[in-house]
Amino acid sequence: MIAIVYYGVGNIRSIHKAVEYVGGKAEVTSDFETIESADGIILPGVGAFQPAMKELEPFRELIINAKVPVMGICLGMQLFATESEEGGLHRGLNVIPGRVVRFPKEVGKIPHMGWNQIRVVKDHPLLDGLDNSYVYFVHSYHFVTQDEYVLTRTDYGIDFTSAVIKDNFVGFQFHPEKSGKVGLEILRRFVEMCEEC
Repeated sequence: MIAIVYYGVGNIRSIHKAVEYVGGKAEVTSDFETIESADGIILPGVGAFQPAMKELEPFRELIINAKVPVMGICLGMQLFATESEEGGLHRGLNVIPGRVVRFPKEVGKIPHMGWNQIRVVKDHPLLDGLDNSYVYFVHSYHFVTQDEYVLTRTDYGIDFTSAVIKDNFVGFQFHPEKSGKVGLEILRRFVEMCEEC
């Protein structure tokens, strides 16, 4: 079972339906025991960093000490960071060192919204064969981190990190559940990874 952590943010129903569509068993939950006993954890997220982190704070130790695969999606990925500049400077989970910053105005339209390509820069089973695929983005902030944690990059006026990886934590700035066949394939592989664990 994959625990989709409910902490007051949007985008819950679509990710739940997508995981079940690819054959996974998922439960939307804020119950500590359910999350702790899960085979995998997903942190979804549509919203602002500070209020989301405030709601997630009671789960901090549970998540950062998880031994199962943990996937962060969009805001959920950004919460992996050390800190975010959104609405001031705010502390994140700090599972992947880095800072979440706003796109510079020079890139043009903000938020970055719609389909764009990912460039895979590090081999990983979740993305095998998916280099240069198009996926769906909706965000105004992006995750700045060291190269060793970068899984994919995307061009939007600047070359930004669109996926991160460290140990059992993987984060996608794009929305797999809204990214058609490519996104569903990523979720299917994540379900398999959780089952193997």
